[in-house]
Amino acid sequence: MFETEPATTALLLTAAGLLLVLSVLFSRPSERIGIPVVLVFLLIGLLVGSRLPEHFVDFDMAFRIGTVGLVLILFDGGLNTPFRQVRQYLAPASLLATFGVAGTALLVAVAAWLLGLGWMEALLLGAIVSSTDAAAVFSSLRGSGVQLRRRVGATLELESGLNDPMAVILTLTLTTQLLGTETFAVWPFLGDVALQLAIGLVAGLAIGWLGTQLLARIRVPAAGLYPALTLALALLAFGMPTLFMGSGFLAVYIAALMLGNQRLPYRSDILRVHDAMAWLAQISMFLVLGLLAVPELLARSGVQGLILALVLALIARPVMVLLCLLPFRYKAPESGFISWVGLRGAVPILLATYPVLAGVDGAYELFHLVFFVVVVNALIPGATIRWAVRLFKVERAGLERPSPVLEINAIETLPVQIISFRLEPAALATGNRAGVLPLPEGADILLLVRGNQALPVDRDTVLQANDHVHIMVKPEDKRGVELLFGLREED
Repeated sequence: MFETEPATTALLLTAAGLLLVLSVLFSRPSERIGIPVVLVFLLIGLLVGSRLPEHFVDFDMAFRIGTVGLVLILFDGGLNTPFRQVRQYLAPASLLATFGVAGTALLVAVAAWLLGLGWMEALLLGAIVSSTDAAAVFSSLRGSGVQLRRRVGATLELESGLNDPMAVILTLTLTTQLLGTETFAVWPFLGDVALQLAIGLVAGLAIGWLGTQLLARIRVPAAGLYPALTLALALLAFGMPTLFMGSGFLAVYIAALMLGNQRLPYRSDILRVHDAMAWLAQISMFLVLGLLAVPELLARSGVQGLILALVLALIARPVMVLLCLLPFRYKAPESGFISWVGLRGAVPILLATYPVLAGVDGAYELFHLVFFVVVVNALIPGATIRWAVRLFKVERAGLERPSPVLEINAIETLPVQIISFRLEPAALATGNRAGVLPLPEGADILLLVRGNQALPVDRDTVLQANDHVHIMVKPEDKRGVELLFGLREED
């Protein structure tokens, strides 16, 4: 019945639509009970996979979908990362993303070898599960509703955006060794790692710079074409360095960092579109990878998978985090929280498809072992983020900054910005009339939100604690305004 077109395509689209609907509907209940939403997508794919026709998805399709999805997620993460955060915490995050990943892989490999895996297979397993997952970390932290201390949250997010290239390089190299096509040598291997990272870095900087110049100079007939242009830049940032044996994932993140810290035309629309694409990518990645797993093989991996997941969460990750952050004088509770919330997600499962595609002996069983490790490692730390915040005392004091209700969208670069504050009792502006505040020339209070009411502001309006205040200001005057109303969240 479904062997001819368009019936086959209709079946595929119907199944995909139903899976997406289920995933979105279950996202809210999962947040309430503390299960990471990305894990829900994965489990839905696993449960539905046994009911779908055989070969509904295959490893080739999953690898391509997962690669595109990770590109979109990393690009969205880079767009939303301010340069100030990068400058302050790049060194510790980079150390975690390189030496931390390599050390974690080695410690997990030792545990896997003790459990009976061959040494090379154990090293490959360690490499696959060594990096934290950007999608899992971003969604879990932002969905937890807590405000972390700035350097804790910034280090976690930067590390998760930077550490995928190292895990990819380790996985591809070790897969090649298992195929027996090359002889392993330490120094050439290290040189290859450095070369791939260097090419990715240079490509990311080049494409990011060219992208900012392009967006500043061209004019397109519709606002919706600007997100299409930034999407093209994301795809180029991955594809071009990868063709020249560089790290495409690193290039994507670097290019997005450069673009996100420039004054883009229709900036809020661009960010909204990429946020939506990143969520769609997360859902698609986890669903498709979930469809690949066979429940019976997962059950056989249960004992080994549980032990390795505990070793990863309780020994390998904490040891490497403590060692990498020691030179930067992170407090023990900060290091403890960072080690606990190093969530795994779709990236290790995606990497586990590569040995299967390459034809490595035992790769299918290795895939299911990795799948089990990821589920356990995402479920336990991901579901205990709020508990861990209280235990390690890493929550930042103060109220959350409100989401902006006013925006300026324009094709030209404007000389003003709209910034938002929630007034704290200690702010200088609190308790004063708007007319007596020494605002810089050209700055003005556009709107005040009190409770659920939007109020106009005149000279006699008294500002109160917990008011949401939206102010138009020139970029060079922002610091003066912040002295009156308080620091914004990203500062």
